[in-house]
Amino acid sequence: MIILACYNIKGGVGKTSTAVNLAYLAATQGERTLLWDLDPQGAASFYYRIKPRIKGGVNKLMAKKSELDDYIKGSDYDNLDVIPADFSYRNMDLLLDETGKPKKKLRKLLKSLEDEYDYVFLDCPPSVSLMTEAVFYASDIVLVPTIPTVLSLRTLEQVIGFCAEHDFRQPRLMSFFSMADRRKSMHRLILENPPQLNIDMLHSDVPYASEVERMGVSRQPLFCYAAGSRAAQAYLHLWNEIQARIE
Repeated sequence: MIILACYNIKGGVGKTSTAVNLAYLAATQGERTLLWDLDPQGAASFYYRIKPRIKGGVNKLMAKKSELDDYIKGSDYDNLDVIPADFSYRNMDLLLDETGKPKKKLRKLLKSLEDEYDYVFLDCPPSVSLMTEAVFYASDIVLVPTIPTVLSLRTLEQVIGFCAEHDFRQPRLMSFFSMADRRKSMHRLILENPPQLNIDMLHSDVPYASEVERMGVSRQPLFCYAAGSRAAQAYLHLWNEIQARIE
């Protein structure tokens, strides 16, 4: 089982659309796939038409009163399950702290599923917190969508530094350019001259596209209504590249 987190300190960089579309692609390839929505906004749950309501809230899960299996919901797609988020996830940091070993909690929960899934995708909220530490400790790969701007690159450097400074299991950091608009000179300059950073910088980039924004209207992965679009093909290339790096 490979655990892949979509994470960035910044919001609005395409984390959720990436998690939703890559999970869908993995499932269509026959991989047993789970998407865990960790963001209290519940956008990934919304895209997959799953009610953002957790019985007993995240409090019950953190208090060891239930197993992670109890929270898994089937999606409309073969091989793809979802653990939805609700607004109780806003308390995740406090609840992790009360466990005594907050950094290891998510990995311990996920370990019980290692015989059931090939891939687990974590859609993470934009923050630096105990949950972030738990996500980094649990993940095999942390995928960081990055808009090709100076401030976004600065944030990427902060993510790299955060990982280096903490005693994680050393997940493999990967990044790619998201919401790229080659009509903008700054985007084009950075895309053509990517920075040399201590991270696997993927060659695939996902364009800024209205088709991606329509996910909120269609409440489906991009491939269900615009499979031939440039953005959909970009996600496909991205997933193929990630798989090749894993192998």
